[in-house]
Amino acid sequence: MSEKTSGPDEAGKTGQQRPGDRESIVVPAELLTQAGWAAPSESVKGSGEKDDEAPQVFASTQRKVDLSEAGYDEDPGSSGRLGAILGTVLAVLLIGSAVTMYVVNKDDNKPAAKSDAAKPAATDTPSQEPVPPIKDNAKALPTVTGDFGSKATITVPQDKPDGTFVVKELSAGTGAKVEKGNWVSVDYTAMDWNTGKEIPGSYGEQNGKPQLYQADAGKLIPALDKAVTGHKAGSRLLVVAPPGAAFGAQGNTQLGVGATDSLVFVLDIRQSTAPDAVLSGEMTAPPAGMPQVKDNGKKPFDITPVPGAADPTELKSHVLIQGKGRKVESGEKVVVQYTGALYKDGKKFDSSLDRGQAFTFATGAGSVIEGWDKGVVGQNIGSRIELVIPASLAYKDQASGSIPANSTLVFVIDILDAGVGGED
Repeated sequence: MSEKTSGPDEAGKTGQQRPGDRESIVVPAELLTQAGWAAPSESVKGSGEKDDEAPQVFASTQRKVDLSEAGYDEDPGSSGRLGAILGTVLAVLLIGSAVTMYVVNKDDNKPAAKSDAAKPAATDTPSQEPVPPIKDNAKALPTVTGDFGSKATITVPQDKPDGTFVVKELSAGTGAKVEKGNWVSVDYTAMDWNTGKEIPGSYGEQNGKPQLYQADAGKLIPALDKAVTGHKAGSRLLVVAPPGAAFGAQGNTQLGVGATDSLVFVLDIRQSTAPDAVLSGEMTAPPAGMPQVKDNGKKPFDITPVPGAADPTELKSHVLIQGKGRKVESGEKVVVQYTGALYKDGKKFDSSLDRGQAFTFATGAGSVIEGWDKGVVGQNIGSRIELVIPASLAYKDQASGSIPANSTLVFVIDILDAGVGGED
């Protein structure tokens, strides 16, 4: 699935965007500070630099910038830049979940998300304390009651925290082990040890959803980012995070966390998804009139068109593998694998499977073609779907890379996971 490199986007509705032009969403500096965000660095690529190795990713509405694509770095070390989506706004405005724990924007070369407005001036970056080493015990620890999959009850002792960064497995899961760079969805309960006040979590909140992020990628506070690595999905962890593993010396005024406060988390690891993961299972054949699909494991799907079939005028969808997870809602971040082909001849134009890297995007954000938003929202996590997308819901009368103008497109999409996410 690729970035829409020549199709119309929001900027294109009001004027032609030139290569190198970038857009941003205005977020008040005080709101970012309250959310615990460090100001991004001023350093960016020089205008003459080009990333010729960056993959071309179709389905995004972001125009091509020079020869590279704007947006997410799917894998901390290798994945290329995919899909410019919400960025800092999604990190502050949470689509109805609890409170996000994104605190640092370390990717200084990444352009901001789309908007017609100017970017606010950067503020001084709060200093970051060194992250303490992780230990599995301490002199005094909170007690936890409750089972995996439900809100935990945390009772802090009278003793003051001693500054140890603790990650203790309360119950072991049997799912996939979390490796560095894996996508993980995590539910959590949280409390401020020093004040005894509960911090909003993903349980019991209105429309609460798990956090979705890449493990040990440096995008979350270490209490979440580093704690899950090495543990299996289905595990419940007790995490005691001193300031160096939480919000640092600046604390977090939005959450009422002081500069010297230690936080307590109970993390439920819902799912661990490797960047090259694909779904498996017996597929239900598409109905007559839709292209047929062959599963090739971790290689791109073969998509065989219907000879002589007329281009549809409306979106068509078929569930090839029915997932058992909850339904994806608009505004969520979704992790997918996909293959895209032309409807007329089945010629593949892009696949995340060629790169071995799952793709993420935020539904309902206008960052992917309309057919993707309409086709993915409402599907169950764990489903494999086929979408036949008419040109009116794709690139319309604009050519995009190897996709001719007015093309009907076919996508096969594995919906691997979904949750609340911020900028990657």
